[in-house]
Amino acid sequence: MTDKLKNIFYAACLTVTLTGCNDFFEILPMNEVVLENYWTEKSDVSSVVNSCYETLENSDCLTRMGVWGELRSDNLRLGASVPNEINEILKENLLPSNPMCNWAIFYQAINRCNTVCHYAPQVQAIDPNYTLEEMKANIAEASAIRALCYFYLIRTFRDVPYSTQPSIDDTQTYVVPATPFNAVLDSLITDLEKVKDDAVKRYYTDDSPNAYQNSSKITRWAIYALLADLYLWKGDWDNCIKYCDLVIDFKRQQYKEMVERDGNVNDIALFGDIPMILEKPVGSTVCGNAYNEIFGTGNSFESIFELYFRTNQSQQNSWVNSFYGNSTNTMGRLSAPDFLCKDAAQGTNNIFKRTDGRVYAASELDNSRYAITKYVRTNVSYSTQNVTKEADLHLVSNRRTGGDANWIFYRLSDMLLIKAEAEIQKGEEGYERAFMLINTVNKRANDVTSTARADTLKMADYINSKASMEELLLEERQREFMFEGKRWFDLVRIARRDGNNTRLVSLASRKYIENVNAIKIKLADPNIIYFPYAKAELRVNPLLVQNPAYGNEEDNELSK
Repeated sequence: MTDKLKNIFYAACLTVTLTGCNDFFEILPMNEVVLENYWTEKSDVSSVVNSCYETLENSDCLTRMGVWGELRSDNLRLGASVPNEINEILKENLLPSNPMCNWAIFYQAINRCNTVCHYAPQVQAIDPNYTLEEMKANIAEASAIRALCYFYLIRTFRDVPYSTQPSIDDTQTYVVPATPFNAVLDSLITDLEKVKDDAVKRYYTDDSPNAYQNSSKITRWAIYALLADLYLWKGDWDNCIKYCDLVIDFKRQQYKEMVERDGNVNDIALFGDIPMILEKPVGSTVCGNAYNEIFGTGNSFESIFELYFRTNQSQQNSWVNSFYGNSTNTMGRLSAPDFLCKDAAQGTNNIFKRTDGRVYAASELDNSRYAITKYVRTNVSYSTQNVTKEADLHLVSNRRTGGDANWIFYRLSDMLLIKAEAEIQKGEEGYERAFMLINTVNKRANDVTSTARADTLKMADYINSKASMEELLLEERQREFMFEGKRWFDLVRIARRDGNNTRLVSLASRKYIENVNAIKIKLADPNIIYFPYAKAELRVNPLLVQNPAYGNEEDNELSK
């Protein structure tokens, strides 16, 4: 393939990325000459696979991951210089005209994935250097990224247009109705089940300088993690547990290999039989190591899949850099509500124990509000021994000078808590197993080891009822994953399982000070927990029917 033709293709990709689109699947409609000459060799497939990752890193995509998964939850409130479209969502005044309802960037990523799956077999048939194994691995990568994008879409909008066919011909039409949530979910599971074992296990050995790619690209373990999450939402507890166990077993094996290769591993230890990064490495007197490795450096031992920004200067993590903060601005566009962070060191916070380092690493008091520091800080150190006030922590930290924070989709804690949730839902026989998994996450955060302080959670306090176990699970997920784009989706999943919004309303409304009752009444609508379709989408796709929670006459008229 000539450089000229490659430039034509890349220019087409760039144009779509920069301009965006409202029309469903309007991306890369290439004429026959370009198609004939592009898909001819392995490098062509690799280039488009890489572009799938690059689309996830795009600021429009990353911002929506944060907004859709976190903003409406009880984790976030107003920060400094917040844009109006964000402020309106924070006030639960979400309208179809809000730019955050635009899903174009996700469908751009989906269509690139569709294109890889469509053309990779053709390339493999004509390029002798492109093996069948490599082709299957590329299709598995693209299928997983596509599934991840659709997973974001259905958790946000519920029913969405669904297709696995690429837009490659100007004569094709993709004006299709929305596919129901459960049908999309089942299709994603079916697709991933077909390709899961074709994915690469590891791209490099763990001691290679390129080992970061083992968690910054799709691997077999990333697909297993995604399948576990999909099965959790489906309510298939046995399959959910099966895939969690596969990933956990891999981490056990990875730890065993590290010990055999390097001898003692000072910063990782077994909690029961699960290897976790220590808050305080062997020989250290200060905590913060787990944060530093997982969020500061990134691509840690516990990582399963995350977006990599460390050496990518063309893309920055705009969500963290703008909405959480940076070295210039301590307070980003968003902040944390007081109840989540206030007085943790004094021991009067209802969410965090005074020994729980997660609250200190992820937030800091800035005048009268709590700035978000998770991902923002490159490193942090503190002491949780004999703490009665903030000064006792002796906290020291450094902040990023740019937007090079990675963004984590799945890590080992996800697998432990997803499995715990499935065990709880299976019934009373799973409560003890669930508690042990939850407690593993909690023990690490509180620096509870075999030679240190006692557990902060007591099994007897929880395992006598399903309600207590569910409450514990939700609390631990909030502590572990706050500001990671998961909390609102957690509340939506619980509401779907409950068949009502009672718990969602109770939890999500905790951050509000004004108009609390009005917001509670609004959130009680079972349809309101999903975003509306954007007005522009309704114009170009008449087969879409607006979410009834947002379908008032004025908006319908504007959408025509």
